[in-house]
Amino acid sequence: MTISNGNESLLGTPLIPSRLAPLKEEPTKGSKRIILAAPRGYCAGVDRAVIAVEKALERFGAPIYVRKQIVHNIHVVRELESRGVIFVDEVAEVPTGSNIVFSAHGVSPMVVQQAADRELNAIDATCPLVTKVHREAVRFSGQDYHILLIGHEGHEEVEGTMGHAPEHTTLVNDPDEAERITPPETENLIWLSQTTLSVDETMETVRRLRERFPHLKDPPSDDICYATQNRQVAIKKIAAECDLVIVVGSPNSSNSVRLVEVALEYGARAAYRVDYASEIEQEWLVGVETIGVTSGASVPEVLVDHTLADLAEAGFTEVSEVRTAEEDLQFSLPKELRRDASGEIDAATIGGRNRR
Repeated sequence: MTISNGNESLLGTPLIPSRLAPLKEEPTKGSKRIILAAPRGYCAGVDRAVIAVEKALERFGAPIYVRKQIVHNIHVVRELESRGVIFVDEVAEVPTGSNIVFSAHGVSPMVVQQAADRELNAIDATCPLVTKVHREAVRFSGQDYHILLIGHEGHEEVEGTMGHAPEHTTLVNDPDEAERITPPETENLIWLSQTTLSVDETMETVRRLRERFPHLKDPPSDDICYATQNRQVAIKKIAAECDLVIVVGSPNSSNSVRLVEVALEYGARAAYRVDYASEIEQEWLVGVETIGVTSGASVPEVLVDHTLADLAEAGFTEVSEVRTAEEDLQFSLPKELRRDASGEIDAATIGGRNRR
């Protein structure tokens, strides 16, 4: 039995690797079952970004250039590459006058200017929730606040956010670093965060910061995105029942990596992250009766379907879903794609994939 999250990817399946040999059924004392966590998979921001690239291909034809990975999922990247998308690290690699899409993780004003200098047709697929953090950084730096940005050094989202207020931002990587940073001496301190972090770890970082800086102010609203929080809540709900948790997601996906950590913290006996079902190892299934399955916010549901199919070969045919939240948020596509070639409003650009 396969349960869809109602937000299917239009991406194809030929590039999904198959197992060399099916998983074998391991003997257990009890029955085998899978608990499928929900929500899982694509969030509204990821859905919007992937559709934006697909629409750009339809509208302008290949090649379409994308700065960095459009979302942090290797399967999505490979599928789009097969259709004529070229991923680059920097704008300087893009021929003058070409079409470029900025990834869901956002970019700094410097990158926007670089694209303009090369006369590129730039399509901004930054997740609106990341854009919200950018605007907060600009707003608070303009009010002479110093920002303590909780996030992971080197992550594209962090680089983009810091680029909006570089002279007013100090990065805090984790709770331990909260005890070492040396921001300017000012009463105007506020914290912001990367949107894809562990909620628990972020709150622990804030707690330690506030011990040192009691005057530290909170942002007007939570920066960690709804999808990241919902997926963590769902895995917390099922983790203690699971001998094994499998998280489908790529290693550079912060929210996918966090799901493994959360599963272990909340009682799963073992937890692993895989890009594809073919990476599941036979030895993981020894003595396992209950498997929890979830996926990061940049993972198309087809990869979860393949995971369930492979696990069924090992006797895990009973699948039940545990849902902890409903998600119906949708974002309009970037303004550059809201009209068709004739200039008319394209109805398919309002909202997400399930409006197509």
